[in-house]
Amino acid sequence: MTFIKFVLLFMKQHFTELRRKWISLPLLLLYPLFIIALIATIFIFIFTPSENDPINIGLIDQDQSQETQMVIELIETTSQFGDSINIVPMNETEANNEIKTNQLSSYIIFPEGFTNDLYSGTPVDLNIIGNPEQPVKSQLVKELIESLTRHISASQANILTINYYAKELGINQSARSDLLFEQFKEFLLYTLSKDNILNEKEIDNIVTATPLDYYSLASWFIINTAWLLLLYSFFHQEETARMRHRIMLYGVTRLQQITAKIVLSVIVGCILMSLSLVGLDNIINTSFVWQDYMKIISIMFLYSITFLLSIALIESLVLSQKLSIALQITLTIGLFLFSGAIIPTLYLPIPIENIANYLFSFQAFNWLKDTFFYGQILVDYIPLSLSALAILCALIGVSLWKERK
Repeated sequence: MTFIKFVLLFMKQHFTELRRKWISLPLLLLYPLFIIALIATIFIFIFTPSENDPINIGLIDQDQSQETQMVIELIETTSQFGDSINIVPMNETEANNEIKTNQLSSYIIFPEGFTNDLYSGTPVDLNIIGNPEQPVKSQLVKELIESLTRHISASQANILTINYYAKELGINQSARSDLLFEQFKEFLLYTLSKDNILNEKEIDNIVTATPLDYYSLASWFIINTAWLLLLYSFFHQEETARMRHRIMLYGVTRLQQITAKIVLSVIVGCILMSLSLVGLDNIINTSFVWQDYMKIISIMFLYSITFLLSIALIESLVLSQKLSIALQITLTIGLFLFSGAIIPTLYLPIPIENIANYLFSFQAFNWLKDTFFYGQILVDYIPLSLSALAILCALIGVSLWKERK
């Protein structure tokens, strides 16, 4: 009871200070809003494909078979880039010249003997030559073709099985070729009808599909995190060693003061988050029901607690106020980078991406993406809860150790 009594006392004190400085607080909260909105606008401009500047892909068909013609048509009809992709047949010399003049984003080569390799069981590959001056567009083309190649390899296994039994039945070469081509065509059409061409990367590539929606959500996530950091810093009061000693004589611990700042920051932060969520909903134009809003608020509530516990842990470990603030800002920027809110985790190196999967900022932003863009019904709150519990235990341990010391 004594612990709660002192926590409520400090919360009342901070709330009084908040009311006293209500004129300057909105200006403080609007500052990150303008900065992050400007940065988000730049990223949206970068990732928004322009119809006047399409992705030009050269296509070199060295095999000149029915199968390669069909694959080419499949690439054109199943592209998720719509009118922003332009496929141009050409020879290799023309493709190299246009790469040098920056007119092509990439070019694809269907090697000679592609069809024979397909029917004989030899692994088939499509050669992709990218443009070093257009790395983002080249990467998108690479993902599209690699995904298509995996489906061609899967169809190859079925073709080999059919070819084996056709030989056993004594079917002649011409009839077998027609049969294999029909099976190849049916399998690719089945794949197309299942919409599996690009689904493996669709979630991570929402940034290129709808950059305005993606970076609106990312900006909302970053702004709310910045507000939490500013609120926590706003409630901080510098104390002299003599004042700290006098407070300890009254039985007040450092943990009680930190708890008061965290609780009040979460309360004010949740109010701001709920108000800004209305604006975000109008931008993305979702069709949420109240259960979806409660799910989003629950994710951000757990994330807010975990984030505030993290910066409170830094404050407890570091005595210098300037160094503590510098480390808190560094931690916040690191959480932004590894969450996928600034740079999608798809573009991070694989070792870093694997580490980012365990961070609470990545988990929170990933669940927000799934809820906003894919209608995720169930959310796993356990990872965020465990992260909050682990940091809370560390904070309590450090605070008790500091008090005894």
